[in-house]
Amino acid sequence: MTDEQELAEAQRRHWQRTYAANPGMYGERPSAPAVHAAAAFRAAGARKVLELGAGHGRDALYFAREGFTVQADDFSPTGLEQLRDAAHAQGVAGEVTTAVHDVRDSLPLPDTSVDAVFAHMLLCMALSTKEIHATVAEIRRVLRPGGTFVYTVRHTGDAHHGAGTGHGDGIWEHGGFAVHFFDRALVDALADGWDLDEVHAFEEGDLPRRLWRVTQTLPR
Repeated sequence: MTDEQELAEAQRRHWQRTYAANPGMYGERPSAPAVHAAAAFRAAGARKVLELGAGHGRDALYFAREGFTVQADDFSPTGLEQLRDAAHAQGVAGEVTTAVHDVRDSLPLPDTSVDAVFAHMLLCMALSTKEIHATVAEIRRVLRPGGTFVYTVRHTGDAHHGAGTGHGDGIWEHGGFAVHFFDRALVDALADGWDLDEVHAFEEGDLPRRLWRVTQTLPR
C-alpha cells in the first residue's frame, strides 16, 4: 500500500469514528457557503444538486428544504446514515438520495446528469493534487453545460498551514485531520476551461479557519 493509500485509509477510519462519536456534529443549520450556493443554483435554474462530502447532511438537507433534488455522497456510511435519519425526520426523504462514495473513484453518474455541484471542504481533504484535478474532471463530466460548481477549501493563509505532521503535496495533519491547503495557483488551474465567477475569502470556526469559496460555471 502506498503512503497516499495509507493516509486515505487512516482518514476514512478517523471520519467514521468522529461521526460515530459526535452524531450531527456540525448541527442542523446550513453552512454559509451552502446558503450562497442555493441562491446561485436557483439563479442558474438548477433542480438536481450533487453534494460531495455531504457528511451527516446539514447542507444536503437544506438544499432539499429549498426545493432541490439532492444526491448526497460521502465516504462515511455512518455520516450518511445520520443524514437519512434526519431527512425522514424533516420530511424531505423523497428529495434526497445517498451513496457511499470516495471521490478518488469515478462518480457513479451519467454524463451531464446534474445541474449543480456543491463541495464544502471536500477538495481540501487528504487528496493529492492529481486526485483533486481528477475529481474536478469528474465533476465537469457529470455537470450539464451551464451548470454551477461551488466549493470551499482551506488555503495557505490558514493558521494550520505548515503546522502538525506534513505529508507532502501541501497536505498537513493537525489533530487527526489531514488537510490539503490550497494556493491561488491551484484554484486557477482547477478553473481552466470554466468561467471563474468568484473567489471569496471568508473565515469559519473558532481558530478561525481561513477559506476560499469558489464559484465557477461550465460554459454552454
